[in-house]
Order: sequence, then C-alpha cells, then structure tokens
Amino acid sequence: MKKISFKSPFGILLFVILPLSIILMFSGIRLDLTKEKRYTLSESTVKVLESIKKPVTVDVYLEGDFPASFKQLQSETKFMLEEFRKINPKIDFKFIDPIKTKMSQDTLMAMGMQPSILPDIKDGKVSQITLFPYAVVKHGQNGASIPLVVQQANINADEQLRKSIENLEYNLVSNIKAVSTNKRKKVGILVNQDELRPEEFQGFMTLALESYDAGPIIPKNNVELTLADLPLLKQMSALVIAKPRKAFTDGEKVILDQFIMNGGKTLWMIDAVNAEMDTLTRSKKVMPFPVDINMTDFFFNYGLRINPALVKDVKKFALLKLVTGEVGGNPQYTSLPWPYFPLGIAENNNPITKNINPVKFEFPTSIDTLGGKKFKTNVLFESSERTLLKQVPNYVQLEEIASVDSLGQMEKPSTPKIFAVALEGKFSSAYASRIERQSYPGFKATSTENKMIVIADGDVGRNKTHKGEPLPLGVDRLTDEQFGNEQFLRNALDYLLDDSNLIELRNRNIEERLLDRHRISYEKTNWQWFNLLLPLVIIGLLGGLFFWLRKKKFG
Repeated sequence: MKKISFKSPFGILLFVILPLSIILMFSGIRLDLTKEKRYTLSESTVKVLESIKKPVTVDVYLEGDFPASFKQLQSETKFMLEEFRKINPKIDFKFIDPIKTKMSQDTLMAMGMQPSILPDIKDGKVSQITLFPYAVVKHGQNGASIPLVVQQANINADEQLRKSIENLEYNLVSNIKAVSTNKRKKVGILVNQDELRPEEFQGFMTLALESYDAGPIIPKNNVELTLADLPLLKQMSALVIAKPRKAFTDGEKVILDQFIMNGGKTLWMIDAVNAEMDTLTRSKKVMPFPVDINMTDFFFNYGLRINPALVKDVKKFALLKLVTGEVGGNPQYTSLPWPYFPLGIAENNNPITKNINPVKFEFPTSIDTLGGKKFKTNVLFESSERTLLKQVPNYVQLEEIASVDSLGQMEKPSTPKIFAVALEGKFSSAYASRIERQSYPGFKATSTENKMIVIADGDVGRNKTHKGEPLPLGVDRLTDEQFGNEQFLRNALDYLLDDSNLIELRNRNIEERLLDRHRISYEKTNWQWFNLLLPLVIIGLLGGLFFWLRKKKFG
C-alpha cells in the first residue's frame, strides 16, 4: 500500500486541516471576525462572571412559536448565556415556554413581567400571540426579572430589536451582578432642605431599592448637617439631593465638600427658579422667582453655574392636556404644546442616556460649563437650537400656549442650553485654602477618581400622584405618556456606583449590514445559475485532475 505524502494536497487535508478542525470543534474556541466584536465579551463582564462563587440560574421565557424577529433575539440570548457559562460553569440557564407549561399570566405579571401581544397571520386568519420576553435571574434567595426588549418610543420593530440585542450583555450581566452581590451599596436621600415629599419621591425610591439600600439622611439636630452626621454619611456610597428649597449653611457645604473628597458620589436635582404647575393650572398664571440655596460658589468650584432663567424649547417639548371646550356638559380635552416642559432627547452615545424614552423636564433652568478644570465634563441633555430664555421674576401664563414660538416680555432667543451634566475625575476641595478646613477633622484637599451628576430641574425625579397615591416615575397622568425619567435616573445611579464599569456596555453598537434589495432582484437569476453550476464545475475539475494524475503516474 502506497504511503500518502505529507506535502501532497490530500496529505495536507488529512494531516493538517482535518485534525485542526476537530481540535477547534471540541475545544469550543471561536473566532470573532465581526468589526464591532459583537460576539466577544468585555473585560468588565468577564471579571464580574469570574467573581461569582455560588450557582446562578437564568430562566428565559422566550421559547415557543413566535415571529422570526423574536427567534433572532432568542438565538442571541442563548449564545450570550452559553458564553457566560463558559467563563463560569456556576451560571446555568434554561428556556421556558410559558404557554406550553400552562403558566398563568397573573403569575408571570406578579414576577414583574408585562406581556407583548403580536399579530399572527396564517392561512388568511389573523390571531394574536402573547409573549413574555423576559429572563429571570436567581441567586439563592435573590432574584430579578430582566426585560429583553428595549422599551423606547417612536422606533420601528427592527430598530427595537437591534437596540435590544445591543443592550443584551449589559442587561444580563448587570442583573447577575446585582442579585449575586451580598453587600449592596448604600444611597442616602438628603432630607433637610424642604426637598420633595415622600409620596412625590416614591418612584425614585422604588427604582433605587432594586439595586441599592436607599434611605433618608436626616441631621441629628434636625437643623443642619454637622460633624455628628459624619458616621452615617461615611456609610453612604452616594448622596441624592432632590429639589432643595432651603439654603444650605456654610457648615453644611463643608460637610458635603468633604463627602465628595472622600469618594462619595452625588446626584443633584436643582431648581434655580420656583415655578409650580399646580398654581398655574388653578390661576392661569404664575410668577416664577429665583431660588437661592447658597450653592453658587460650591458648583462654581466644579466649573458649573446654574442660571436662574427659565428655558423654553419651541422644538422639543411635551404636550399639556387642557380643557378646550364642552359638548353636552362633558369637557373636551386637547393636548397642546407646552415649551416650558422641554424634552431631553439623547443625541450622543452617552451610556446614561442611550436607548431611553425622551426625558421630561418641568420648568428647567440651564447649566453653564465654565471650563478650566482638569476633570471630564459630559453633557447629558440640552435644548434644541430653537430655544428661548425667560428672565425671572416674570409671569408665565397658560395663554402663551397659543403662540409658543413668539417672544414675550423679558424673553430672548438663545443658543441650546444644557439641562444635565456628568462630571468625572479627581476633584479639588473649594476649602483647601480657606479657614473652614480647620473645622473638619482629617480634611482632604483632593479626591480620588470620583463622579457627580447635576441636573437643572428638581422635578425630573418627581412622580405624579393621583388621589394621594404615587404614580410610576415618568408617567403623565393626563396624556398617559411614559417618559424616560425612571430609566434616566436608574442609569445615573448605575453610572455613579458602577465600580466594574459595566455601564460602558450600553455604548455597544451593532452595525446593520443590509443587503441591496434592488441588486438582489436584478441579479437573482445569475446567482441562481452560479450556485447551481459552480459545484458541478468544481467536481468536474477535481475529477479531471484526478484522472490526469492517475494517467501520468500509471500510463
């Protein structure tokens, strides 16, 4: 029997390519050749998965007969979880068909899942398919329901699916980290400066308690923050200040300054102007006036200035539902543009604002970034190019709704104004060269790497109430519209407290490489013949080559 030469084509196939293919198949090694590294887990994800010591199970309710778009989401989810399990075998998963297993909708909704109802057309008959595109992560006694489909208004189904796949890694790994973390970080809510009432802040508290231990920070002397409050403040990883209306004392400013210098994160929701919609609705006009909380120099130290002038956006605004008539004794409502409620629409790829519904601001002012600081300043939201500024004190009247883009008294056109910024880097104390530093034990002049978010609207975190009961954050009771306030503030907290840098996964982009439909139609026949004849030509050439080699050797 003749030996096969290693250098011959058949020898290369037999001794090199075939063994290499078998090794790669059984080793599970994969090569990600996509430009955006779509199938490669980030380093942050790998570190989180490797840190898990106890079993984690993921139940995915995405099994059954449903449209191809959801099949793709199912395939991407399965691939992602398989990659997770390769990193850490303690992570296990299974796909469940809630219809086949006869799980009641009430049970699924009690677990935090909302159904998706899709039309299904078969044999000319239209029916409905009910899906629950969620995953449930369990770790010991802890659990969380994860929506696999992004809820974002004004996008089509294909765009919604793409964004859902983009967010898949972040949604899964961030929730796995949340349920598997034994010690949760603490978030303090400052209660001393006439902030939002508990029923108005219930929506924010609910979202904060999903991932963190959140609770009020009340000064021990019930007057102002003092050194006696330091032990409690040192336990907090972040401090939330929501719509303060009482001025901070100089002593409190030193306490807050040192909280930041010692690594504490801060989320500020500041009203520089007092204007309430309830008063305007009752009396048809209101006189907004500046609110001085004695923090101008404090924010100036961080390169920020909050201006006491109302911002009107005559291009990006929410609607106000008003009674505009009456028929048969029944009031007739009309939704009209209200420029004092501008919308924050993400126009960059910041992970805090990406893939969320427009955020509703109510009577916001603006933030100037002064520059000259060594840390990084990121603009989160700003108004459109069609912006007007109203100086205060000045009347705001409901009749302005009839001509939203006309100039009123003490109003002027302006460039886009900033509503929210995120600061990141090493901060310097405003009291490093002042005598106040002597009153604080262990005073620090600079911080380590730190973060801060400042929003020029105290109502961005305020939920509406109906008959004394709080509504979900971001829900407009009159127009029944869901704004992105809840997701924005959830992302803001995650950004501030994310030591693993998982929030950056929200910046992942999946580029759609669509086929040219015109070219497909034009060249369809040519490619069909090509696919039909090419295998025959290759077989003929290989047969001819084999016949020629055989004849040359034995003839």
